[in-house]
Amino acid sequence: MAKVSKRVTKERVRKICDILNETYTTEYKCYLNHENAWQLLIATMLSAQCTDARVNIVTEKLFKKYTSLEAFARADIRELERDIYSTGFYKNKAKNIIGAAGQIIERHGGEVPESIEELTALDGVGRKTANVIRGNIFHEPSIVVDTHVKRISKKLYLTKNDDPVKIEHDLMKVLPKEQWILYNIQVITHGRNVCIARRPKCGECTLQSVCPSCEV
Repeated sequence: MAKVSKRVTKERVRKICDILNETYTTEYKCYLNHENAWQLLIATMLSAQCTDARVNIVTEKLFKKYTSLEAFARADIRELERDIYSTGFYKNKAKNIIGAAGQIIERHGGEVPESIEELTALDGVGRKTANVIRGNIFHEPSIVVDTHVKRISKKLYLTKNDDPVKIEHDLMKVLPKEQWILYNIQVITHGRNVCIARRPKCGECTLQSVCPSCEV
């Protein structure tokens, strides 16, 4: 198989998007179970260094126990730590969840804000979490740089950076705006099932023809 050029061209980017759309469809989906904006915010905060599957197990009970932002804002921190223990980094997560819940109530009338500036001003909310909310709740074009997006975007030579913010801006420059949210969903699925970090299945990969890192 001829080696694919590492140059980022409009043609190669268009082919990448076309293949991803054909392989994974253009359906919008979120892997974190939620019924509203504040539940997704808390679930995303819990997902740091934790699998979505584990978070969904934890939030199934958590959101039945704490049924509102007010309940989280006045939660006993030690009890909340126990409730979210299995997601890891439970001390910081509990502190940030209580803090962010109170800030949303005090600053935003109990409504999760939409802007990147207001979201990242909340305790424990970085650009990744903010972009999950912006994309899934407000349908604002956004790019979420998780470990899969970072790794696969570098394999595709759509970025050379390691810093998530720089990767986000690199991808925003080369991907069509209408593809931003879809790219997140598709690449995360691809990273979990095909382009697995320790054992990439290059022989099964539909992106072979556009991936400079393909080992076939």
